[in-house]
Order: sequence, then structure tokens, then C-alpha cells
Amino acid sequence: MKTIHQIYLVSDSTGETLDRIFMALKAQFEDFEYNIHQFSFTRTENQISNILNDAKKKKDSIILYTIVDNNLSEFLSKESSKKKIPCFGVLNDLLLDFSKLLNKEATHIPSGQHTLNEEYYERIEAIQFTMSHDDGNLLGDIEKSDIILLGVSRTSKTPTSIYLANRGYKTSNIPMINDRSVPESLKKNSSLCVVGLTTEPKRLFDLRKNRMNSLKETESTEYTNLEKIIKEVEEAKKIFKKFKWPIIDVSRKSVEETAASVIKIYEINKKNA
Repeated sequence: MKTIHQIYLVSDSTGETLDRIFMALKAQFEDFEYNIHQFSFTRTENQISNILNDAKKKKDSIILYTIVDNNLSEFLSKESSKKKIPCFGVLNDLLLDFSKLLNKEATHIPSGQHTLNEEYYERIEAIQFTMSHDDGNLLGDIEKSDIILLGVSRTSKTPTSIYLANRGYKTSNIPMINDRSVPESLKKNSSLCVVGLTTEPKRLFDLRKNRMNSLKETESTEYTNLEKIIKEVEEAKKIFKKFKWPIIDVSRKSVEETAASVIKIYEINKKNA
């Protein structure tokens, strides 16, 4: 019988950081079965005691936490040790090491990353811009974009754009149909960061077929014709190469991996501008 671990993610903020860290951690272990118990905005000893009591009742509990208040963090560590529950502070050592390296005291303020500062408002502006410039909309001011994604239908343009927007990049995306679907401003302005997204035709065929099935469309169309898709992908690649736009094959990439590649291209483009 397989062991099913009870993973307690305890945070004094939204828990977003801790959730991402755990996702990266669990990806390193095959056949790792678990149930998640998330606790956000945990800022009192009473809250922690209740969590520990619950964890103690369950078998194979593990606690991961991000708590920046030293006293509260120490309380969680000591109490979990008394109850013999494995407990790991994700930020503790890192905060201490950075404090020594920078010769500065950490603020230990919960939700510090969510401060309503200039960077936060710039990120919100990027999200609003990206949402209004999705799928070829508002091409008139496309030159205001930090990044412009081109690609045939179902090459992850929209989800990649949204991810980039959450990172603070104003992103436009344009569906590739033919050469005429590319705005003249992109062809003429070599300083813009334009990135072409492509994928394997067979994979694209499967994605489009699933999309049509989800819409309950059963009639065969050019949209899901494999020969047409092959030509479509090749034509898009020719256009990308013609204008010397970098190409990313998203066939085996997650949205996060694609976005990371796009950001790298953006940084190189900015450096060479």
C-alpha cells in the first residue's frame, strides 16, 4: 500500500510563494502521493497550534512554511518538533544568509512582496494592456508593447502573454494566418521584440481537434486538416525567418518555460537596442 503524505503549507501571506516552491519540489520525486492542506495568513500562535493538532491526528504529515516573523517561526518549529512532525522553513536560512550578505536586517513583514508600490502598479498596467491586446486587438498602438508574440492558432500565445503580463511585461499577441496578417509596423520596426511561436503539426492537430470536440463541433474543417496545418506551420516559420524574428518551439514546453525563453530574448533585444 502506497504512503500518502499529508502536506501542510503554512504561510503568513497568500501562500503563493510556498505553493510554487512545493510544486517545484514535488516534481523531483516520482510516485509521490500526497494531499494538500493550505493555510494562508497564519499570524498567531493559536492558529499554528490548531494546524499542528490537525496534522498530529493524520499519518505521515509534513509541514512546509513561509513565516517571516522570527518568534512565530520559532514557535512553529519547536511545537512541531515536540509533536514529532517533520517541519521545514522555506525562507528562514535564505533570509538569514541574505541579511549577512547585504549587511542589512530583514523587515520580517508578512506580504512584503505584495506592497502597493510602483512596481505593483506597473504589473497591473501590464496585465490590463495585455488583456486588451489579445488575439490581434488594438494593433494601432502595438509599438507600446514590450513583447509581441506571433503564431498560428493554438500555439499558447494567450496563456504565455498572460504569464508574461503577470511578470510585468506589456505583451501583445497576433494570430498568424498569412503574410498579410502581420502589421506593417512590425515589418518596418526592427527594434521591437517580436517572437514567433511554433509547434509540431501533429501536436497542433491534436490540440485543435480537442478544442473542436470541446465546442461539440464534429464537422471536418481546414482548421483540423493535418495537411493544411503542416503548410500553415511552415508558412509561419518562413515569415519569422524572413523578418529575422526568433522562433520558439512550444511543442514540449510548459507556458512557464516558453515565457522564460521569451524573457531571455527580450533582455538580449533590450541590451542590443
